[in-house]
Amino acid sequence: MSFILDNSVTMRWFFGDGTPQELSYAESVLDAMKETSAIVPATWGLEVANVIARAEAKGIVTEARSGAFLEMLKGVDIEEDTATFQNALSSTLQLARRYQLSAYDASYLELALRQGMSLATLDEDLQKAAKKAGVQRLR
Repeated sequence: MSFILDNSVTMRWFFGDGTPQELSYAESVLDAMKETSAIVPATWGLEVANVIARAEAKGIVTEARSGAFLEMLKGVDIEEDTATFQNALSSTLQLARRYQLSAYDASYLELALRQGMSLATLDEDLQKAAKKAGVQRLR
């Protein structure tokens, strides 16, 4: 069964940082993607690109490292949601207001609610909002 993939998990794959529990969770999500697809809001690619560009600018990673990571992402099944924009100024905005989330984080919650899917995230605020909204976290 498909699920919604938050950028917080994707960035754990890239940086390999975080607590042992976070790294284990991120690895289990990547393992799950061997058998199913993940769905992301249309802004996901921009979020990934932004984090990579900033990490390169700060000298944290090289372009070669980023390139290898982007090649890895091509090997997993990630589908873009085409309705992200249509919902941005309505239900996504409402969720951002209700749960005091960034619009970016609210877009993951909106997508999970709209698709009736679980959410793979390591973001604490998004986890709390998802729980309140009745969205299951991917196990």
